[in-house]
Amino acid sequence: MSEEIKKDQEVENAVENQTAEQPVEELTSKKEKKRRHGKNDENEEKLQELGEKLAAANDKYVRIYSEYENYRKRTNLEKADLLINGAKDTIKAILPVVDDMERALSALSDDDKSKEGVQLIYNKLINILTQKGLKPIEAKGQKFDENLHEAITQFPAQDDSQKGMVVDVVEKGYFLNDKVLRYAKVVVAI
Repeated sequence: MSEEIKKDQEVENAVENQTAEQPVEELTSKKEKKRRHGKNDENEEKLQELGEKLAAANDKYVRIYSEYENYRKRTNLEKADLLINGAKDTIKAILPVVDDMERALSALSDDDKSKEGVQLIYNKLINILTQKGLKPIEAKGQKFDENLHEAITQFPAQDDSQKGMVVDVVEKGYFLNDKVLRYAKVVVAI
């Protein structure tokens, strides 16, 4: 019996303790929930703020990287263009000498011994300029093209097939690496 009495007392004590502690636990858990909920809101705000900062930093990084890539490509193109067309001014300055040599060759008679030497020098000069990308613009007998030719004068056409055609070349035009270096000065039939 004493054991049964002990068990009953333990049960009664447990019930009394439980009812007394339950409201305290409920209050404590409500406060804890509010505190946790407040922290959750605070944490969510911080998380959202950090997410926005990350997105802004990522956007800034992508923009800077894109600007750098564009700068790198642009400078590479400029370097390549400089290498290809770097001698443009020098070659353009030499063209009047080439014109003078062509006039001298046409003025010399075939019997003249100096013509052969001038021809050799002229051929060397033209070969060097050709290696650097210089090409003459074909003009005589071609249809007039304002992108390649500069009309100095007009000449009446002898027939309709000559209208708009280049009749004579006053000064040769040249390409340097497929860009017009000097326009051909021509006479056009109208």
